[in-house]
Amino acid sequence: MKPTLLILAAGMGSRYGGLKQIDPMGPNGEAVLDYSVFDAIRAGFGRVVFIIREDFAEAFRNGVGSRFARRIEVDYAFQRLDDLPAGFSVPQGRVKPWGTAHAVRAARDLVREPFAVINADDFYGRDAYRRAAAFLAAPPATNRVAHYAMVGYPLVNTLSDHGDVNRGICTRDDNGLLTYVEEFVAIGRGDDGVIGGDALDGRRRVIDDSTPVSMNFWAFTPELFDLLEDEFAVFLADYGGREKSEFYIPTLVDSLIRSGRADCRVLDTDSQWFGVTYPNDKPHVVASIRRLIDAGEYPEALA
Repeated sequence: MKPTLLILAAGMGSRYGGLKQIDPMGPNGEAVLDYSVFDAIRAGFGRVVFIIREDFAEAFRNGVGSRFARRIEVDYAFQRLDDLPAGFSVPQGRVKPWGTAHAVRAARDLVREPFAVINADDFYGRDAYRRAAAFLAAPPATNRVAHYAMVGYPLVNTLSDHGDVNRGICTRDDNGLLTYVEEFVAIGRGDDGVIGGDALDGRRRVIDDSTPVSMNFWAFTPELFDLLEDEFAVFLADYGGREKSEFYIPTLVDSLIRSGRADCRVLDTDSQWFGVTYPNDKPHVVASIRRLIDAGEYPEALA
């Protein structure tokens, strides 16, 4: 059974100011998403499920999804604010959905096979998809503990030349298993060339260039949905009344690790992550894709 790729795209309309503004990055007008699907197909994924908002479903199908329909099976799931476990309701004043883990939950009735999760607007690189697909092709036996994976990028491969970034800094044990993800903000090189970032306790810390970071590329088996349901109910009971609270994938995975219900292997990749965090990042992304094409990683035009 081929794995499925879940693409988190529910925020695309608001982030880009409309689907028509998805920026071309490749030489023939390809968006980052085109390269993601291309890499997934050649890594062995058999289906793509886009997690989107219902209010721009038609525009997304016509403007984005239709580009891939002849190359891979395409499905859609809708992240809805009111899609909540029994006994919970949307608090007054809440207008935004509940975060990335809630977005994954939207696919619970569509996915019965191992699957990966990515952001729609990030360029992850060919090697990342190969490593995720290899893990999903033969996931370890559960033995009462679910086994998941996260693609880990060297921090230095995820920085911007145009400003600080926020990253989830990963710690793992001697067996290569994730122990926790610590959020750092304002990560960047100082005048001395050393990378540093601010931890949530407010302290500035030096961070080694090779430290693995999470860029929201995950590999899961389908029992995650049952575990997610339980964890989401706990989250809503504790934080659901807060207007802007969000249930993130790292929060979910961290809770499952701490409770002994899952482990998560860090899959090292040498791929360069690309993203347009700042407007001035776009030329770097365009040039980086050009170099990958010239090196033979991608064809001049994606079929």
